[in-house]
Amino acid sequence: MSEPLPQRETMEFDVVIVGAGPAGLAAAIRIRQAAAKNERDISVVVVEKGSEVGAHILSGVVVDPIGLDSLLPEWRNHPDCPLTTSVREDRFLYLTQTGAHRLPTAMMPKLIDNHGNFIGSLGNVTRFLAARAEELGVEIFPGFAASELLIEDGKVVGVATGDMGLDRQGNPRGDFVRGMELRATYTLLGEGARGSLSKQAIARFGLDKGRDFQKFGIGIKELWQVDPARFQEGLVQHSFGWPLDRHTGGGSFLYHFDENLVAVGFVVHLNYANPTLSPFEEFQRFKTHPAIRDTFEGGKRLAYGARALTEGGWQSVPRLTFPGGALLGCSAGFVNVPRIKGSHNAILSGIQAADAVVGELVSGRPSSEPRAYEEGWRQSAIGRDLQPVRNVKPLWARYGIPLGIMLGGADMWCNQLLGKSPFGTLSHGKPDSACLKPIAEVTPITYPKPDGVLTFDRLSSVFLSSTNHAEDQPCHLRLANPALPIEMNLPVYGEPARLYCPAGVYEVVYDDEVAKSKPRFVINAQNCVHCKTCDIKDPAQNITWVPPEGGGGPNYPNM
Repeated sequence: MSEPLPQRETMEFDVVIVGAGPAGLAAAIRIRQAAAKNERDISVVVVEKGSEVGAHILSGVVVDPIGLDSLLPEWRNHPDCPLTTSVREDRFLYLTQTGAHRLPTAMMPKLIDNHGNFIGSLGNVTRFLAARAEELGVEIFPGFAASELLIEDGKVVGVATGDMGLDRQGNPRGDFVRGMELRATYTLLGEGARGSLSKQAIARFGLDKGRDFQKFGIGIKELWQVDPARFQEGLVQHSFGWPLDRHTGGGSFLYHFDENLVAVGFVVHLNYANPTLSPFEEFQRFKTHPAIRDTFEGGKRLAYGARALTEGGWQSVPRLTFPGGALLGCSAGFVNVPRIKGSHNAILSGIQAADAVVGELVSGRPSSEPRAYEEGWRQSAIGRDLQPVRNVKPLWARYGIPLGIMLGGADMWCNQLLGKSPFGTLSHGKPDSACLKPIAEVTPITYPKPDGVLTFDRLSSVFLSSTNHAEDQPCHLRLANPALPIEMNLPVYGEPARLYCPAGVYEVVYDDEVAKSKPRFVINAQNCVHCKTCDIKDPAQNITWVPPEGGGGPNYPNM
C-alpha cells in the first residue's frame, strides 16, 4: 500500500487567475490599477502552466488595439512595445486548385477591415503584459499547472496546482513535490479554448444551459524568415477555398511583420465530416498553391505550433460567472470568427471581469459571484463585436463554400446597415464530435509526401515547437474506455485521432503490418502541443485532456 501524500501547503489571495494569456493578465493589471485608485491592497496571483509566460501562446496574430488602448493607453510609446508593424494592405483571395481570385475589399463589411490594426506575436504581447502586471505588484507563477478546482459548499474557493515528480503509475519519485492550494475570494479562469478547469466549471455549474453548442477550429501556424525581396511589411492576406472542398470550412492567413518575418497559418473548422482529413496535411498542401509558394522561396521555417480556437460566438458563450469566479477570454468563447480575432475581446473581458470583482471586493460585502460581468458583456464592445457576425459560422456550415461565404457577407452587411439580420439568430446544430461520417461513406483523402523544403512532416514540426514533457509521468491524455479506439473508432471512422492530431500523438500500430492484425492504440503523450483537438473532435468523446506536469508542453518563441 502506497504512503498517503503529504497535505498541500496553502497560500491566500483576494483573486487567483488561471492562465497568463491576454485575458488573465489584463484582469490582473486592471485589478491592481483599480485597487490603487480605491486605495485598497487587493492581492492577485496568476498561475501559468507554461514554462514561462508566452510559452503556450499561439495566434496569428493581427491585433485590434481596442483592448490594449483601454488597459494601457500609452502602450504604443513604451520602450518595450510588442507591436510595431501596422497593417498597410488587406488582401482576400478565393483559391481554386490552380488559380486565385482576389476579392475587392469594397465588398467587405467595415468590421473586416484590418487597417488600424497591428501584426505581431501574441506571445510577445503577453510577455509585455506580464512585465506591466509585475510592476503593479501581481505575483506570476509560471511552470505551475492548475489541475483542480477547490470547491467548498458549492463555491469555488481557489485552485490546486498539480503534483510534480509522479511516475507513470502516479507514485511519487525521488523528486516529488506536492502541489499547492491557492485560495481566493474569486477565481478567474483564462485558460484559452477548451481549458480543463473551465470545462469542469461549465459542467459543474451548468453554465451552458440554454446556450448553443460551443464550436471549435484548429489553427496550425508556422513562422518563416523570408527573402527580403518577397517580404511586404504590413501585408495581411486571407484566403478560403482550396485545398478544402466546398463542404469543409476553414481558411488561411499570411501576415508580414517585423524584420522579414511571415506568419503563415491554416484554420480548419472542426465540424468537418471526412474522417480521413488531416488538418496538418491540408496546411502543408496549402503552401504549395501557385499564389502562396513564392512567398517562401529561399526562406527558412523558424517555428511551428497548433491550437484549438473557439468559434461558436454570440449564441454559444456560456454564463460567464459562477459561485466564486468567472470565465475569461477564449475560455468563454469570445473569438470573432470572420475577423479571425479574439485577443482584443480577451483583454476586454479581463477588464470587465476585473471591474466586477473589484466592485464586489471594495463593497466590503462581496457576493458569491461577480454578476455585473455577466449582466453587462452583451451591451459592451465585446457584444457589439460578436452580435453582428453571429450567423456567419452557421451559414458556412449549412451552405458550404462559397455560397455560405456570400450569404455570411450579406448578413454582415444587413447587420451593419440595418442593425438586424434576416436570419434572426441561427443555431450551430450539433457539437463538432458528432459531425464525422463513417469512413465507408466518404472518399478517402491521400496526401503527398513532404519535400522537407516547403512542406514537412509532423515530427520535425513538433521539434520546432520545442515541446518537452518528462517521460516518466502520468499520461495527461485520459481514455474513459481504453478499448473504444480499436473497437469502435477504428472500424467505423478509421480512428481519426491519428489524423486530426497535428503532433503525431496518436497512432494505430499493428503487430502484423502485412495482415493488419492485432491493432493497438498508442499515445505518444510527450509529443502533445496542448492544442486540445482530441478533447473536442473524438467521436466517442472518450479522450479527456488534463494538464501534465507544470512547465511541460511547447515553448513557443515569437508566436
